[in-house]
Amino acid sequence: MKIALVHEFLNQLGGAERVLENFLEIWPDATVHVLIFDQNKTGKIFGSHNLKTSFLDKCFLSRNHHRWLLPLMPMAVESFDFQDYDVVISDSSSFAKGAKSKGKLHICYCHTPTRFLWTESEKYVDSQKGSWLTKKIAKTILPSLRKWDLKASQRPSYFIANSINVQNRIKKYYNRDSEVIYPPVDTSFFQPQGKKGGYFFTASRLEPYKKIDLVVETFNKLGWSLKISGVGTQLDKLKSIAKPNIEFFGRVSDEDLRKMYSESKAFIFPAEEDAGIMVLEAQACGTPVIAYRAGGSLETIIEGETGEFFDKQTVESLEIVLKNFNSSKYDRLKIRTNGLKFDKKIFQKNIKGFIEQRFQEFRKTSNS
Repeated sequence: MKIALVHEFLNQLGGAERVLENFLEIWPDATVHVLIFDQNKTGKIFGSHNLKTSFLDKCFLSRNHHRWLLPLMPMAVESFDFQDYDVVISDSSSFAKGAKSKGKLHICYCHTPTRFLWTESEKYVDSQKGSWLTKKIAKTILPSLRKWDLKASQRPSYFIANSINVQNRIKKYYNRDSEVIYPPVDTSFFQPQGKKGGYFFTASRLEPYKKIDLVVETFNKLGWSLKISGVGTQLDKLKSIAKPNIEFFGRVSDEDLRKMYSESKAFIFPAEEDAGIMVLEAQACGTPVIAYRAGGSLETIIEGETGEFFDKQTVESLEIVLKNFNSSKYDRLKIRTNGLKFDKKIFQKNIKGFIEQRFQEFRKTSNS
């Protein structure tokens, strides 16, 4: 079974890239088809694998301004040729599912229906850097991209959703059924290290929708120790408003990330995420999570046992939960046990079994 993997952008390390790493552990000889690849921004993790990049990768905008290439991305993903492959697996939060794979089994692991087209279109454009004119032009393009996205959503033979939350959205926006397989955590690596410290911790790509500004504003008010890991377009802004009790560490190694998870009083997760791999990594390290009551966090955090929820994305709502938070009530082993449910071996077994079964069914149908 010759596998083609399709991924949108390899220019950052996030949850989708963790999933791609796991796909490559299952099928190390698979070829990754990617719109844009930046080896330096992905820790040189994927450079040793078989990679095919689209024509966009050669564009000068692709390194630092790839979002302004959005109108060309449907054409780019449709340009890939899968004639020599048996199965196409798209790892998609936007364009990858639109790969043209006529006559092939195409399975989409969907992180979300394209967020900037269906749930945050106006906010997405407004949050990007650029003049009012370029933003106005971008908004005129969104309807045609939405039309393409709906058409592209009918191309996969099957959808796998990374949470019930996303499963519901796939049905709502694409009218497609899907099976839920939660994203993977390497619990043999992410496990408790050392003793608890006196700080809280949050980590994320520092983009507007991640709501790290909410955490900064809350800890500015409280004056408590907060450590932040991550990079993004909001880094400078967040540093400018943060008080001395807040430390920024930028992009950190997995070893340092594990240490920060493990030693923090709690991991703060303020965004409405599709699934939230970092929520799972923190729990695997035995650390409770304080999360916004929405999205995939509702499926993976046990309130009162492995974490707590705040109801509104406001300073007041988060502050109330933090002031009532008592770290001594949480059992580190119980929290880790919940994280173990999402171990990458379980993920890999479920993904491999799903795809092999569908491939056997596909071959029987094709030969009949």
